[in-house]
Amino acid sequence: MAKPLSILFVSSECVPYAKETGVADVSYSLPLALRESGHDVRVVIPKYGCISERRNKIHEISRLRDIEIPFNDSIELTTIKSSSILNSRTKVQAYIVTNRHYYDDRRGIFHDPVTWELYDDNCERFMFYAVAVVQTCLMLGWIPDIIHCNDWQTAFLPGLIREVFNKKFKKTKIIYTIHNFYHQGVFPLDKLKNSPLPPEAQANYRHKYKFNFMKGGIFYSDYVTTVSPNYASEILKDTKYGNGLDTLLKDKKADFKGILNGIDTGKWNPHKDKHVLFKLDGDVKKYKMQNKMAVAKAFGLTLDPAKPLIAMIVRIGTQKGIELFLEAADSIFAENVQMVILGQGNDQELKDKLKEVANKYPSQLKIKISYDEDLAHQIESGADMFLMPSLYEPCGLNSMYSITYGTVPIVRETGGLANIVTEYNGNEGNGFLFKKYTPESMHKAIVKAITLYNNKEEWINFVERIMEEDHSWNGKVDEYVEIYKNLKK
Repeated sequence: MAKPLSILFVSSECVPYAKETGVADVSYSLPLALRESGHDVRVVIPKYGCISERRNKIHEISRLRDIEIPFNDSIELTTIKSSSILNSRTKVQAYIVTNRHYYDDRRGIFHDPVTWELYDDNCERFMFYAVAVVQTCLMLGWIPDIIHCNDWQTAFLPGLIREVFNKKFKKTKIIYTIHNFYHQGVFPLDKLKNSPLPPEAQANYRHKYKFNFMKGGIFYSDYVTTVSPNYASEILKDTKYGNGLDTLLKDKKADFKGILNGIDTGKWNPHKDKHVLFKLDGDVKKYKMQNKMAVAKAFGLTLDPAKPLIAMIVRIGTQKGIELFLEAADSIFAENVQMVILGQGNDQELKDKLKEVANKYPSQLKIKISYDEDLAHQIESGADMFLMPSLYEPCGLNSMYSITYGTVPIVRETGGLANIVTEYNGNEGNGFLFKKYTPESMHKAIVKAITLYNNKEEWINFVERIMEEDHSWNGKVDEYVEIYKNLKK
């Protein structure tokens, strides 16, 4: 085997420490898959106040205590702590960046967990994170072959390395993964002027008279990826949601690729999932019904076993198609169905409208406005169908979880969902799709799923077949390794 690569995986969130988006799942599963491929992989994330040091076995490294970092006209202290992420096959070193002002004294990741409002100093929080990541490498005396940055929260790091610390990292290659092209980290321009970047470099983070993290991340990285092939094609053509950065990506097209995410089949496994009350032990029909009853109980829903249970786990906002669901609600609940929705978000109007629909159809719809990882796993085990009517969807990890747990996905054919879900057609396909972003198209797909569900024998055969699909990182991780190796040649 060729010499293993040293890879630093930089992320703002990572399971099991902190999760608000699917980035946390990828930041757990991809490093483990890379480690299983034989490479020296380490993960670094901030230590938010919600992270339990005892539960996650986080401990101090004596030589990385109380590091003084000049930042924002003051001296900030950071202590870099140690932990590890692991599955049944391997484990990965994790570095946890602490700072009382920006992380430890707040329980939220990007949002206040009570009001769900974004923290007003997120710009400073993630600029500081970039500086702390550099200092971690320097203090460790470990300069990796590859630094792999993820989404806008880490996009200041490539510019900082190339413009301020390039002598130290001159042999390091930087890859930047866009998990959501819509969220770019856009802030007032005066915050950029106060950054550690030299004035002549700041133009590469300036976009439409704003400080744009993602622009600089794309500009300074040696290679850019996103989380599915179809989403890569969409954002190269995107003029509506890309804020004009599609032009920058087109300039970098030779060094840009969409790679479909995978899932860790140790963590997401119906046979041994610790979050699920009833594990799969041969009888799929019994497994689904037991967990279906558990989901209904958790939501306070009086279950009608004859009706299919449709689920949504969403961030309540424009992206996930909540408006489309609200438009279609009357036609959906005219069908013989029940439904549960678990979600969180800062769009109060949409949350209020969801509650109105739940009050209108109390025997058919129950909602929980919260984030609950245990319940999310239980829903994937117990629902019959999983609805993802996304306006846009970079990857669509939940559709992979659903298929793995025997919950049939009903999705809009967009982004990564178009790479994951194929239309049911007898012995082929793993779900139901609709193309047009209209309530009529979505309703038609739901009716097709209900029709199949009512044929009990055919339905359970379908469910058993899709559960055999492999949505792990097998094969996909090799695409990242090939990029890393080509960059190092």
